Amino acid sequence: MENFELLRLIFFVFLAGFIDSIAGGGGLIALPAYIATGIPIHSALGSNKFSSTFGTALSVGVFLKNKKVYLRPIVPSVVCALLGSALGARLALLTNDDVLRQLLIIAVPIVAIFVLIKKDFGEHNRTSELSGRTIMLGSGLASLLIGTYDGFFGPGTGSFLIFVFTFALKFDLVTASGNAKIINLASNIGSLVMFIITGQVLYAIAIPAAFAGVFGNFLGSNLAIKIGPKIIRPVFVLVLGILLFSIINN
Repeated sequence: MENFELLRLIFFVFLAGFIDSIAGGGGLIALPAYIATGIPIHSALGSNKFSSTFGTALSVGVFLKNKKVYLRPIVPSVVCALLGSALGARLALLTNDDVLRQLLIIAVPIVAIFVLIKKDFGEHNRTSELSGRTIMLGSGLASLLIGTYDGFFGPGTGSFLIFVFTFALKFDLVTASGNAKIINLASNIGSLVMFIITGQVLYAIAIPAAFAGVFGNFLGSNLAIKIGPKIIRPVFVLVLGILLFSIINN
């Protein structure tokens, strides 16, 4: 790989980490950047998973340090997400994904319009309006369903988690982002182990890209915590736009 191609990749991985730490969806930017270098698709997937895992871990640390995570439902949510991801991967082998693509083309604009119209969306943490059991069950169910989507199709998983945590469970956007990051990290680690075992990580590319991803996640997560919904909401809508574009043109 030429130096220019590596620098371009590093830039896009940095940008993906920055956006992902705020509103999810970084893979919509990073993975195409890896593929554009011309490396085999499985190596692109493995190398991207390597760099994104380290960036996500850093982002989780920032959210935890600033106490912007609702910890009580985390363990069951992570377990449900892992089970859902395994189920989704199995379904992907048995089912045509065209129906899901069509549903997403309808659903994504609706979500984006809702977030744009509802100006107070995610401004305040209103979890006190719900019982602890409701939050536990709701978080577990959301993680199971979206984890299944992640295993089946994948793009925008973090963004969908943020939306459900905010809309249904009444998290503020910052806390929703923190919880989504932890669930994503667990899923990333599970996938990364498999890619490493099968030799699909190109470390000469993935390691410098990981540093860029970590830096992007550091800047983005701190910005999300400092500014809150004012930065998360527009980035969230941007990610939905990128997701819709990628689905339509895939």
